[in-house]
Amino acid sequence: MIRIGGFYSNSNSTMDVTDPLLGNNFKLDFEEDLNLDESQFLPFFEIQYHFNAKHRIYADWKQLHRNAEVKKLTVPFQVTLDDQIYNVQAGANLETTLNIDIARIGYGYNFYQGNNYNFGLSLGVHTMFIKTAFNGDIGVCLKGDSVQQCSDANPRYVDEEVTAPLPDIGLYADYEFIPGFKLNAHAQYFYIELDDIKGSLVDIRAGLEAKISDNWHMTAAFNYYKVDVDFDSNVAQSDIKVANYNLYYSFIGPMLSVSYHF
Repeated sequence: MIRIGGFYSNSNSTMDVTDPLLGNNFKLDFEEDLNLDESQFLPFFEIQYHFNAKHRIYADWKQLHRNAEVKKLTVPFQVTLDDQIYNVQAGANLETTLNIDIARIGYGYNFYQGNNYNFGLSLGVHTMFIKTAFNGDIGVCLKGDSVQQCSDANPRYVDEEVTAPLPDIGLYADYEFIPGFKLNAHAQYFYIELDDIKGSLVDIRAGLEAKISDNWHMTAAFNYYKVDVDFDSNVAQSDIKVANYNLYYSFIGPMLSVSYHF
């Protein structure tokens, strides 16, 4: 089966940063503080292969790319990107990019079946490809600097690209309540803590699939996705204590797709 479609994403994205004046950590909101679009219609692609009545493999991909600009920043912050501390002052002109691609691959086993229903267990991996970038009036903090010394801002571009593979385990089910109409759902979760990375994810989807012809189907669904990715920084500066690169992302919204069954 091959499925293509789109989803209307209502996103919430935050990142741990540090207040340069008070020194305390707080969550910088990409939508409220940096003007990234909260709602977007975005593409996704999915394939599945059933190699007998009980076994399946699957893969899918979603994309969320956003950028925005603020002319006068109202929330000053310090951030760690690529093992370097940067300082962004209030009043700065700042352009922000947050690109997230989500790839999912896995295996499913139908452990309970009937004439019109299936219940299964899935094992797989979600991999997130994350790019965070800032372009504008940004100061760089060198080793030994104080907060005041690293506050001078110059036009510069800084970014961090992270690949975060998160294994998952989940359940799925489908139920054909009348011929040609099927309810389906999956729920997946995992948490990992290894070396300098911690992460967790929740992926839940439920929908209704309608058979248009022998090969073509249409699906309307609702998806909730949440992931936390925390990376310990290798920055060692005694005078400046800045939050690690910790990103929190979630979206919720409807999905519409068409699929072709071979």
